[in-house]
Amino acid sequence: MVSPAPCSGSWSISEDSLKRYVQFASESCIQELLSASDSTRGIGINNGNDGWKVLTLENGVEISKRRSGNGSFHTFRSRWLLRSVSPQQFIAVSNAIDAAKQWDSDLVEARYIKDLDDNLSIIRLKFGDNSKPLFRNREFIVYERRETMEDGTLVVAVASLPKEIAAGLQPKQNNAIRGLLLQSGWVVERLDSDSCMVTYVVQLDPAGWMPKCFVNRLNNKLVKIIENLKKLAQACPIDGDT
Repeated sequence: MVSPAPCSGSWSISEDSLKRYVQFASESCIQELLSASDSTRGIGINNGNDGWKVLTLENGVEISKRRSGNGSFHTFRSRWLLRSVSPQQFIAVSNAIDAAKQWDSDLVEARYIKDLDDNLSIIRLKFGDNSKPLFRNREFIVYERRETMEDGTLVVAVASLPKEIAAGLQPKQNNAIRGLLLQSGWVVERLDSDSCMVTYVVQLDPAGWMPKCFVNRLNNKLVKIIENLKKLAQACPIDGDT
């Protein structure tokens, strides 16, 4: 059961209710990610029916964007063909905390607030005074859900909790700006034993006063972190990989 806390913008919510909400919200996010990864469409091919527009294509890496139907910030996507990296290697570093470290080096806090299930967690990300404008003094309260599909495709969905629920779990610090990760995540598809196709999607609202065009330019850069995550994956081989 969810009930508003008196005279505040936070909600007190039971763990069972929180788990049910996150499972429902993350299921929608997972379906969006799977749709964005659509392996039947080759890299670099524009398909007017799906709303994605290819911005750049270089060395087998596609960067594309899609306008949001509600007029908010664009959603950006990168698709990478990774050689010499198995899906198990990459999925080990495709998580909310490792991604945040690549977004900005001044990540001052990254911790798990609550584990709701074996594959479902709530995480707090806090950036400091020396971060880039998109993240300066921002914090995000996000869920992270990891799923393996029937065909072996690995999916990681990460997005912010509603602000009222987030405030009930973790009160906002006075000097912090609480941003919203509207949607993000990875789809990792096995191609053979030591290569995979990775799709990464991100749509972020940093909150505070910041021109939308500026935020969209910075969001475009966020989806390019897969190159750094690839290096992390290669440095940490998984037992049994060849």
